[in-house]
Amino acid sequence: MSYGILRFAKMKGGPAKSLEAHHERKKEQYSSNPNIDTDLSNQNYHIITPQKSYYYEIQSRIEKANCKVRKDSIKFVDTIITASPEFFINRSPEEARAYFKRAVDFLAGEVGKENIFSAIVHMDERTPHMHLCFVPLTKDKRLSAKEIIGNRTKLVKWQDKFHECMSAVYPELQRGEPAIQTKRKHISMRLFKQATKLTVQMEEIKAVMDDMNAFNLTKKREVLMKELAKWIPQVSSFDKQIKQVEKGNEDMKDTINKLKEDKKYLDDKAYSQQQESFETKVDYQNLVEDYNEIVDFINSIPDDLRQELFERHQELKQMNENLGWELEM
Repeated sequence: MSYGILRFAKMKGGPAKSLEAHHERKKEQYSSNPNIDTDLSNQNYHIITPQKSYYYEIQSRIEKANCKVRKDSIKFVDTIITASPEFFINRSPEEARAYFKRAVDFLAGEVGKENIFSAIVHMDERTPHMHLCFVPLTKDKRLSAKEIIGNRTKLVKWQDKFHECMSAVYPELQRGEPAIQTKRKHISMRLFKQATKLTVQMEEIKAVMDDMNAFNLTKKREVLMKELAKWIPQVSSFDKQIKQVEKGNEDMKDTINKLKEDKKYLDDKAYSQQQESFETKVDYQNLVEDYNEIVDFINSIPDDLRQELFERHQELKQMNENLGWELEM
């Protein structure tokens, strides 16, 4: 069973340069993301190519709109579009491109093609995915990510529209049961929001790491230390909550594996009657995958950075020992 995936990450503008370096693969190596195979980076491609730097693309649109900008305003949105890994199995590069092109057309119709400044497909990681960046300008030229992306209810509508658009061509794509409908009976919405927040912060930290070079090493290292010192305690809190969910749902992993492996079970009519239970299990799996990605990233932090981090913040060293991460000193 395959799902289309659409996620939004709101950005205030500061990460524009470092995200550009990451999205556009402007570095030879990416220590922050071991999943990037640079030998395959030449297979990445644009559907919308930025004409100038991300910062210029963002600022020029805001200035042209002559809209009010607050210090905490969301200046651009990094949209991630992909699908379940199995969706891309046995699909040619041309067929994958067609999928992403349709997604771009969908978003252009929703947020305005003129507000999109980049859409790049990454073929050099485990699952093909696209980063589409746009400035959240309303039709009356206001900068408002809140109005365009919306609240929980509107996000459900976003997913409904996205599924309707994509499944018209790819009927095998399923629409997961909306969180607002299931009310997340077994997993709190707060935990999903926390996972999203931690992932966005992780991407920003990765971008800082990828932007480090001989000329800015001292300054960037200091920024990195501060960001990690704020981020890791939040990961620790998330870890504790994940374990609480796992304790109350000890049978989830076995059930998920059974659903993956037993095609007859998936094809059985009784499956539809267990949809809500399945959605909860899939939600749990997604949380675990997000968490594992976070831990993998923490484990990829160079030893000298971890050593310095623990020397500055002894409480982080204790968190490491409590969590059992592979951060051995």
